[in-house]
Amino acid sequence: MLASGRVWLKLVKNFMAKLEFEMYYHIYNRGNNAATVFRCETGFKHFLMLYKKYIPLIANTFAWVLMSNHFHFLVKIKEENEIGFLAPFSASTYSKKWREILPADVSRLGYSQDKLKKLNPSRQFSHLFNAYSKWFNNKYKRSGSLFEKNFNRKEVEDEQYLKHLVYYIHHNPIHHGISNNYTDYPWTSYNDFLENETAFVDFTSVINWFDDLDNFVFFHQEENELSVIQDYLYE
Repeated sequence: MLASGRVWLKLVKNFMAKLEFEMYYHIYNRGNNAATVFRCETGFKHFLMLYKKYIPLIANTFAWVLMSNHFHFLVKIKEENEIGFLAPFSASTYSKKWREILPADVSRLGYSQDKLKKLNPSRQFSHLFNAYSKWFNNKYKRSGSLFEKNFNRKEVEDEQYLKHLVYYIHHNPIHHGISNNYTDYPWTSYNDFLENETAFVDFTSVINWFDDLDNFVFFHQEENELSVIQDYLYE
């Protein structure tokens, strides 16, 4: 009973805990009831476009993979003073909307701090999922929840495991039997590193974890033991 209680409390923490500044997280979510959420190339591309809109404002991204019914991201939430604000502006005489501004823009645009709202990392991920769900439902003439209600987040407390998490994320297509070769699967960040096309991935930090690009490639070619990062994985 005590063991099962601890497992339950850990699950609740992963589901409900807010994302903390300066912490690494393995972020995961899947379709409601494991339903397909990416049906075509357009869907993959649209999700990544929305990701680049919402997430770089609050986090650095180190690795990602999109599968047909789920996805994984390895991120680090930025320092609080690096994260921007929501600032009000009048859309019309009768309504008020909000726009996102960076910390450096506060003085330049003439805003006072008491009229600003700090961007919330957890809400930014929720905005991403809601925006994609709205697009998906409109495109496929459906309604209802697309993703599971609470996205999973596992805090990575020891940086020595980051290399293995990058490896795990890039090998996810093999793990799920979608591809025989992780280099052939197009919807991961792996080939972005080789082609230096990391539009929103922190290329420099990741390569430094592996010492250089050659070791990054070599590490992915080896069969690495993932039991050492079992606490940070989703099955």
